[in-house]
Amino acid sequence: MRRHLRWPVSAALICLFAATAAAARSHKKAPQSGTTFSYYLLSLSYAPDFCAQPTGNKDARECGTGRHIGFVVHGLWPQVEGGRGPENCGPARPISQDIVRATLDYIPTESLIQHEWATHGTCTGLTASDYFTFVRRARDMVKIPDSLRAPARELQLNPEEIEARMAAANPNFPRGAFRVSCYRDGELQEVRIALNKDLSPRVYGSGGGSCRTTVLIHPTR
Repeated sequence: MRRHLRWPVSAALICLFAATAAAARSHKKAPQSGTTFSYYLLSLSYAPDFCAQPTGNKDARECGTGRHIGFVVHGLWPQVEGGRGPENCGPARPISQDIVRATLDYIPTESLIQHEWATHGTCTGLTASDYFTFVRRARDMVKIPDSLRAPARELQLNPEEIEARMAAANPNFPRGAFRVSCYRDGELQEVRIALNKDLSPRVYGSGGGSCRTTVLIHPTR
């Protein structure tokens, strides 16, 4: 009798162990907690001023003479109200070459595409394919005003004027959706646009801009 009684107990222990192991595996594959965020920030880097900086990886596809590149996508970043959003929320495998090829017209280099997925995309709860679909869709929503798209001469504008021009070119966006960021020397770094999780335009949260003086905008080359 004792021998026959041990089998049900052993079977129960085996089932319990299997269930625990399955739960552990499922937990490892689950989306990271960094998916709790409030809105997206679409960051458009201004290539000529980035290329003029003394540091940073300058790829010829973005900084080469004759390219006449203006704004490029830096990233689509999850944000929280009143502060920075989550970053590096989980393991990030290299994304497929199909996604890279579809995104190179928006983000100029493979290394930046991979970096944006690892640093920001993993915090969205989206797959890599869906995340970069969002990146492309968000960029396609935004019109760059003619005066800023590819200026032939150097411009000096205050941040409010740049934001006003962006708002005028995008009448479906609230005026407060745009913020300007500058380098320390006053050159234009980025224009940042606030979007809800469904990519509908919204007013920017607190902070985010870093320009307080006249902004220098180099011509494209």
